[in-house]
Amino acid sequence: MNAPAAPPAVAAAERAARQTQVVAALSPLLPAHALLWHAEDTVPYECDGLTAYRQMPLLVTLPETEDQVAAVLKACHALQVPVVARGAGTGLSGGALPHALGVTLSLAKFNKIVMIDRAARTATVQCGVRNLAISEASAPLGLYYAPDPSSQIACTIGGNVAENSGGVHCLKYGLTLHNVLRVRGYTVEGEAVEFGSEALDTPGLDLLPLIVGSEGMLVVITEVTVKLVPRPQLARCIMASFDDIRKAGDAVAAIIAAGIIPAGLEMMDRPMTAAVEDFVHAGYDLDAVAILLCESDGTPEEVAEEVDRMIDVLSGCGATRLEVSKDEAQRLKFWSGRKNAFPASGRISPDYMCMDSTIPRKRLADILLAIAQMEVKYGLKCCNVFHAGDGNLHPLILFDANDADQMHRCELFGADILETSVAMGGTVTGEHGVGVEKLSSMCVQFSSEEREQMFAVKRAFDAGETLNPGKVIPTLQRCAEYGKMHVKKGLLPFPELERF
Repeated sequence: MNAPAAPPAVAAAERAARQTQVVAALSPLLPAHALLWHAEDTVPYECDGLTAYRQMPLLVTLPETEDQVAAVLKACHALQVPVVARGAGTGLSGGALPHALGVTLSLAKFNKIVMIDRAARTATVQCGVRNLAISEASAPLGLYYAPDPSSQIACTIGGNVAENSGGVHCLKYGLTLHNVLRVRGYTVEGEAVEFGSEALDTPGLDLLPLIVGSEGMLVVITEVTVKLVPRPQLARCIMASFDDIRKAGDAVAAIIAAGIIPAGLEMMDRPMTAAVEDFVHAGYDLDAVAILLCESDGTPEEVAEEVDRMIDVLSGCGATRLEVSKDEAQRLKFWSGRKNAFPASGRISPDYMCMDSTIPRKRLADILLAIAQMEVKYGLKCCNVFHAGDGNLHPLILFDANDADQMHRCELFGADILETSVAMGGTVTGEHGVGVEKLSSMCVQFSSEEREQMFAVKRAFDAGETLNPGKVIPTLQRCAEYGKMHVKKGLLPFPELERF
């Protein structure tokens, strides 16, 4: 991870003139309370969950209808004003970071559940509906929405689609992509578009997978139809303790190799379990070097069989302690610890940077040992928690953002984790997106030709590149600058930048 390119210096007079022009264009289109431009009103929008990087927006709009969304987009397109769509702002990669001369389009008021279809097992919701609210609304029907990011109490479905969010139960039930049937939205020109269908197939090109995970660069999402699944009759969670990181990592691979697909398979190292236990009192084993949380769900018979099989595998891999949740309360307690890993880290450090990369499962122990060496190299502590079943890492680097040197070392630490993940056969991101956080690291993984193809897709939807500009895809100039600094930083070499 590296700091995003600093926004171009904008003279106060230029900014004021531009603001006056845009306010005049948008005022006839929105109620007075839906247009914010005074600093005290717009400062809450200066960043998303990645608080290390901040930028005040030119102004903020809060439309209440799709007609208003279309009108704002049309007006901004006519003026060639950048637009950044924003949901709940819980993203962790700077995907909703405002543009200095752009409009932040807040969709917080699109919070209605349009319809729940019990027969079809679907829910159609506006983009601003909270992830957890879908499951709460469908619970009386015995259904729920499976993807469950740790921020599900606050994050919105539109943001989940934009980032292709995951969660602790996505190993069995899939990411957002696998649970979305249809997306409605608007192009940068304000034209209504729809992707996917509630039917089994969609005529023409299937562009839905392109929209899911597009990080607000292609369309502004306003409505989503998602799949619902039946609530399992029973769920049990195993807490498995290990006295060695490699044993724990090997156990993850062994479970999958045995043909078992747990409902959830998470891993935490000792620093993280200590932080969480002090915060939530989940009953974690503080003597363990690492713990695994392995969940089975289904009918009582299915759960009993799968739990026995997992216990056999875990024991064979050297687990020092195995505890199966006795009831639903204890199961939820186990998971509350995992889902409170981020706030627990916030209690022990002024700031933390949550990374997000993915590696092959067989390399879990290797990356954890490498991160331990990086702690010494950069002089910063790191707590590790991740979706072990699919190899999605979430190292939390602890630092103080008020200390410029610590901030710099944290950035280098993060970049090192991402590049090491790529070197181990992984990717620079799993579920948090690229945003501005991982722009430079995209240079490591993708060639200039590959990045140009990404830009071609962007331009097909947004020729002027004004919808969430400067995110996700690094320019050739940025990669060149990063390449020149690379050797000085002492990071891993990568062939794409050797010519620089």
